This record gives sequence, C-alpha cells and structure tokens, in this order.
Amino acid sequence: MSARVEKPPAAEVDRPTRLRLYQLMVELRDFEQRAYELFLENLVRGTSHLALGQEAISAGYAVAMRADDYTFCTYRGHGHTLARGASMAAAMAELLGRGNGMLHGKGGSMHLTDVKHGAMGSYAIVGAHLPIAAGAAWSAQVRKSGQVAVCFFGDGTTNIGAFHEALNLAVIWKLPVVFVCENNQYMEYTPIRSVTAVEHPAADRASAYGLEPILVDGNDADVMYETARQTIDTARTGGGPSLVEALTYRHGGHSRADPAKYRPDAEVREWLSRDPVTRYRERLLAAGIGEAEVNEIETRAQQKVDAATEEARKGAPAAVDGIERQVWSDGGAAWRN
Repeated sequence: MSARVEKPPAAEVDRPTRLRLYQLMVELRDFEQRAYELFLENLVRGTSHLALGQEAISAGYAVAMRADDYTFCTYRGHGHTLARGASMAAAMAELLGRGNGMLHGKGGSMHLTDVKHGAMGSYAIVGAHLPIAAGAAWSAQVRKSGQVAVCFFGDGTTNIGAFHEALNLAVIWKLPVVFVCENNQYMEYTPIRSVTAVEHPAADRASAYGLEPILVDGNDADVMYETARQTIDTARTGGGPSLVEALTYRHGGHSRADPAKYRPDAEVREWLSRDPVTRYRERLLAAGIGEAEVNEIETRAQQKVDAATEEARKGAPAAVDGIERQVWSDGGAAWRN
C-alpha cells in the first residue's frame, strides 16, 4: 500500500476550533522566538531545540486531545508541552534554569514535563519514549480509562530499534496509542532521505505492521486537526494504534549551535513559503474572519509571552541544595549510602 499526502479536509473545521488552532500556533511561535532571543542573551541554560515552523502539528493534536490523554515528545518539545496547557511562565523559567521553573530549574529545555496537564516528558535519548508511550497506552487499556497516548518523534527515530519494537507491540496488543513522526527532513545535520531505504520513513513502513500508511501535510493545521481527531478516535474506540507521518520543516538549525548551512537555499525558501502560521492566517481571513479579530489573537499571544518572560526573569536561580530531590521516591538519595 503506497503512502499518499492527505489533502485538506472536505468538511470545514468550525470557526471556534480554527480560532483556537491559530491562537495556539501564534503562542507557540512567539514563545519559541522569545526563547531564541533569550538564548542569544546567554540566559537559556544549556542548548535548546526550537520547533519554529512545526506549530501546526502540536496545535492540531492538542486541540483534538482529551484533557486526560497523554503526550510524549522529544527534546524539541516546548510546543507540545505548552499546547497541552502547561504554564508558559513555568516553561520559560525552566529554560532559564530558575527555581520557579516547572521542574525547579533542573530539567531545562530538553526535559519539560507537566504530568497534571498530560505532558509526560520530553526525551533527549532518540526513540526512548516510544516504548514508554506504549506502556502508558497499555495502562489505559488495562484500566479501561479511555485515555489515549500520543507520541511525537522525529524522522531519524524511524531508524532506531525502539521505533520498530514499540510499533510492533502496539499493533499486537491493539494499544490506544498514536505515533506521530514529525518529518522535518533532517536528522540533526543529515537529510533523512540519504540514510533511509524508503522515501517516507514512517508512512512507507506502516504496512509492514498491518497499518494504513498515513502521510499528511504537517504545515496545514486543518489537516493535522482532522488527522488527530480520526486517529485518536480509532485508538479510543478500541481500533488500536496509528502511525502518522507529518511533513514539515524546522525554520532554523537542529539546535542553537547549528547555523544550518548544509540546507540548500532553494529548499529553505520553498519551505518558508509554506509557513504554517502565515498560511493559516490567510485562511482565516479568506474564511471571513475579520482582521481585527486575528490581530487581537496575535496581540494577546505577544502579551502572554511578555508576561511569562517577566515572571521567569524574576525567579531565583535553581538551588543547588535541591539537586537530589525528586530523584528517588522518598525525595532523596540517602538510602543508597
């Protein structure tokens, strides 16, 4: 079964949902832009991996998910965490290594986690979270809770053993999990196409596990929302897992240390012309939503980022004496001595 890129849904996404999708995408875009600026000011502790250009995927799935569903993502996970409702100020403070961060400044950019909002962690080890997502889905299945785990990963993960192991087990046990490959065309600095035997690293492998190949435009928020609704519904109603490949493109390098000079200029220009935020703004206006209302969404998003930044800056640096807390079940490591 060959993969095909799904076209925009025939049925119109309703107006409130579209406004919510745009609000989320703009907030995620502005947050990432601010994170980049703070990194240049040497305020972000460690490196950061931005998802500028990939906002439609995180927004589309977050809007379709239930409040108690689970999100698992990679170190490029700011957007996925925030889209689930995590505090923007706490996320920003975490990037800055402040004590008022969501992990008290100990996790940083690559390990954002907010369990109460279903954001079950950002994972720095490539592919490590796929079996964990399968485990969370198995837990939901056993408890008959109706929860669904949605697991986001990059194209490079499809060449990792954990990808195949988790997918195989999920199919065998018909687990309520959705695997979403964010194919931004590059594994760090290497084009995915140069090291993969198939054209579409996730979708072209789906049939090997008895799944339908699902290849979608990851820069189209309507497509992502409808894909999310369909795949989550399949999982929630006992239909088992889905494997989605969303075609997208990161606007910058792999991390802040990467100028991304290895990418052809023409390729970059082409993908920038398909910017998901700009594209959706134009769609809203074409659908008759007033420019004043669209501008208001953008203004509120910027104000939210400004307030989050101010609150994060006020936080004290993470306390060194708390470094062993929340590592072991009893809050400390004394039992090891």
